[in-house]
Amino acid sequence: MSLSRRFLPSIASLRALEALDRLGSATSVAQELSQTQSAVSRQLKTLEDQLGVTLVIREGRSLVLTPEAAEYADKIRGALQQITQASLKLTVNPVGGSLTLAILPTFGMRWLVPRLADFARLHPEVTINLSTRLKPFNFATEPFDAAIHFGEDDWPGTQSLRLRTETVLPVCTPDFLTARAPLTNAADMLRLPLLHIETRPQAWAAWLAAHGVTGRQVTGTIYDQFSTITQAALHGLGVALLPDYLAEQDLATGRLVCAWGGPTQTPGAYYLVWPLRNARDPALLKFRDWLAGQAEDEDPLPR
Repeated sequence: MSLSRRFLPSIASLRALEALDRLGSATSVAQELSQTQSAVSRQLKTLEDQLGVTLVIREGRSLVLTPEAAEYADKIRGALQQITQASLKLTVNPVGGSLTLAILPTFGMRWLVPRLADFARLHPEVTINLSTRLKPFNFATEPFDAAIHFGEDDWPGTQSLRLRTETVLPVCTPDFLTARAPLTNAADMLRLPLLHIETRPQAWAAWLAAHGVTGRQVTGTIYDQFSTITQAALHGLGVALLPDYLAEQDLATGRLVCAWGGPTQTPGAYYLVWPLRNARDPALLKFRDWLAGQAEDEDPLPR
């Protein structure tokens, strides 16, 4: 595809525009890019002349992007990140390629990482880079080739591989449970301080509904990671809904007990998700095909 040079500005000019949109001042841009303010101003003027569009409002020594320029900067930010990531992948592993993967902290460490030795044995030519993310993000603005995601198969502009469901148990310390009146049904759980995980806002409501309790307000304290909510339960702060693979060891040692009832399946599942533009990436294809062999609901998680 032949592209007019007019619409292919220099990387230096685009970096200056993106940085001004993000940082808000020419001084900050100059510091980040290790340039002078006059050099930044010249790059922006060159970009304006090339595109034939006013991008910057100049007020004394201040530079302010026009609304149209700010929208343009937001769109090119993702392109600059893709260029950076592609260049990094080429230089780090030019032969077999690499895969930059966003993972959920607990699931990634307890389920994925213990299995990666097998992938490395089968595909030593592929480099896997891991970074933790707790919440969904936009692939266009983050330098990831794929992600481990929990929820529904509804991430726009992506394809996915379903890995497994999640089964949870309501757990607390024995002393915490002994100090309360005996629990005779699921509704009695609402009398206790319930510990919530931020990424599963409906988990307690789903557990209660599975035991026939609906339409009740569910309150409690919120934690951002399973590691912190587990510690809260271990220190007697309340009842936590933990995935069975996380609670198993503490249940076996007696540090935690099941407060009432039994395991239930959490709405949603774990998925490997990747943007459509990466669907033919060789490193991703090898990783996806290998991971498909691990994606069995009946497969016990590593302990």
